[in-house]
Amino acid sequence: MRGAYALLWSGGKDGALALDRARRRGLEVRRLITFYDPATGRVRFHGTRVSMLHAQAGAIGVELRAVPTAWEAMDGRLRAELGRLREEGFAGVVLGDIHLADVRAWYEGRVREAGLEHVEPLWGEPPAALLTEFVEGGGRAVLTCVELARLDETWLGRVIDADFVRDVARLPIDPCGERGEYHSFAFAGPAFRRPVDWRPGRRRSDGRFAQLDLLPGWR
Repeated sequence: MRGAYALLWSGGKDGALALDRARRRGLEVRRLITFYDPATGRVRFHGTRVSMLHAQAGAIGVELRAVPTAWEAMDGRLRAELGRLREEGFAGVVLGDIHLADVRAWYEGRVREAGLEHVEPLWGEPPAALLTEFVEGGGRAVLTCVELARLDETWLGRVIDADFVRDVARLPIDPCGERGEYHSFAFAGPAFRRPVDWRPGRRRSDGRFAQLDLLPGWR
């Protein structure tokens, strides 16, 4: 793994675009790292089953390291994984942050403390332009979670495509959902060797967030 990079991965479109850009920059991304809730077996916020992220990794052709951790233990588990990367000879870590400075600072400090390069391929660019780049480059994702105060449940399960880009531009939200308006599951695009098979499962809502379960198999 000498000189390789890892990418912190939650399965969404921003991570997929960051992976594609990192590769085009010449970085060798050899591992995806996912932290998930051990009580549910799902990625927090996205609500996606870890098994579906393994399917993504297979379609991308990169190893996935899925790390179970309670929310309060996240800091320690992240530091442990970063230390492990350093010991294995990785050069750095790629993330898909766009403009949330506090989130970037939290990760960047820990990555640099571990002696690794911190790489942000999307940082500081207009979200609308990034969303358009993802779609026009052939990227596709499906919305797996919406914050109901920002988007109603009809958006849940929508595929991010040209129609989505047009419709979301009319709303007073971040087009990339960077403030938590929505989360997604990427299933096709230049980051993938082949599309990820999926079909919609049950919907659930706690009154604040609505989530769509994704299951293996094409719709």
